[in-house]
Amino acid sequence: MLEIWGYTPRMTYAPGEEVVLHVSTTADRWSFEVGRDGATYEPLLRVDDLPGRHHDTPADCSVAGCNWPESTRFTVPEGWRPGGYLITLTAERGGDRVEEHHLILIRRAPHLPRAPYVLVCATGTWLAYNCWGGSNHYEGITGPEGNEFSPVMSTQRPWTRGFCKLPAGAPRALPDQPPRHGDMTRYPYMEWAYAYGYSKKYASAGWASYERLFARWAESAGYDLDFCTQHDLDADPGCLTGHACAIFVGHDEYWSAPMRDAVDAYVDAGGRMARFAGNFLWQTRLSEEGRTQTCFKYMAERDPMASGPTPHLTAAAWEVAPVNRPGALTFGVNALRGVYAGLGRCAGNGPGGFTVYRPDHWAFDGAGLGYGDVLGASSRIFGYEVDGLDYRMEDGLPFPTCTDGAVPDITILAMGLATNIEADTGVWGETLYIGSADAAFKAKALYGKVTPETLDACARGNGMIVHWPKGKGEVFTAATCEWVAGLMRGDAQVIAVTRNVLDRFGGTA
Repeated sequence: MLEIWGYTPRMTYAPGEEVVLHVSTTADRWSFEVGRDGATYEPLLRVDDLPGRHHDTPADCSVAGCNWPESTRFTVPEGWRPGGYLITLTAERGGDRVEEHHLILIRRAPHLPRAPYVLVCATGTWLAYNCWGGSNHYEGITGPEGNEFSPVMSTQRPWTRGFCKLPAGAPRALPDQPPRHGDMTRYPYMEWAYAYGYSKKYASAGWASYERLFARWAESAGYDLDFCTQHDLDADPGCLTGHACAIFVGHDEYWSAPMRDAVDAYVDAGGRMARFAGNFLWQTRLSEEGRTQTCFKYMAERDPMASGPTPHLTAAAWEVAPVNRPGALTFGVNALRGVYAGLGRCAGNGPGGFTVYRPDHWAFDGAGLGYGDVLGASSRIFGYEVDGLDYRMEDGLPFPTCTDGAVPDITILAMGLATNIEADTGVWGETLYIGSADAAFKAKALYGKVTPETLDACARGNGMIVHWPKGKGEVFTAATCEWVAGLMRGDAQVIAVTRNVLDRFGGTA
């Protein structure tokens, strides 16, 4: 079978640094191309006719890495601009041709002035969903019977197919249209993935589905971006310093404590944070200089940290014991108050956008929105996972109750409804994908037990757009994974709000 795969030891490089490629292929010869994946794709380096070698892949490569030897290396030229760079690996044999992809991020040279904006890529979540080698943080081949998810993941392996590059028209996690009554619930993105040999998790994480869409839009709109990763935040707490605005987009579910510490310190010192992302849920730990990520998730009691001297670093949900560090303390919203919207029958017939409650806020200037209007409905930006708060309504306006880590200074601008329990419509032959497992986890975590009453209390959630003057800085959060769909689909109102936030936070207003 003809195949080729590859990875690099690191995710981020600067001009002048060497990139080492570890490649395994069944072909005798192979080639690679490096191109900047910006507003337009720019091929910049091509190397042909390299000797091919096939290397054994350890059964535990998801956990311990592939440990393939070095195949080749190249030096990043001084003239390469910041951005996401696709490494396209190709091999041919007997008339057959195979192509796979890897991605690295190039940051601005350290001696140059910082760009106003830095896009922080959600590599903790990329790694959590990467199923190359058989396991990720969701399912896999670990455990006594070889059928459990792995709480430990390695960066030293390829990205699964679809994380770095996707064909035009690949379905997103949210379907283009809500499900019709009486029809069996469909998940077009997973059906497409099975049909074409992509990971079924491609629509949940990765450069191709999220950060790429924002970077291409921002570059076309004239915003000067630098790039880094969550792993960079963990390794260098000062990497945000000098940027006017830090941007987070898409699905940023997994964070380590040092990553959060870096963001909190940046904002408290006067930085601005624009988060167009959803599902801030799990604390992780990085080790081996960032090459290994640990998250025990629903099985926090298995984490040795839980019974050690620092239980607050247990790799579990942020909002519950023993971590007890709600996401609202950093981003103004919490994952366990939100979660699913528009996915399957989880609020599947919802409006698809945020209902606006405070249209006079500066974020909505020029967007043509009034009280009760729905932002992003036509482009379906609300989902597939969202973050929210416990709130109360007063004279038709939502306010945080501040029972879940939120503070009174947080202003709720817009919101929508979400759920943790998938509706069962009783269609014969249908299997529920989400079901009620997440609500049961939340009930046990928040109330200590799962009963009909606690399950019901945990069924309801919401997603919010909030603004918060925090310390000497500011936070704007549009807490949904799919905000980038509004930019991709040219939704004028979503674009107007995005510009308002970036212009204010980047100092160009």
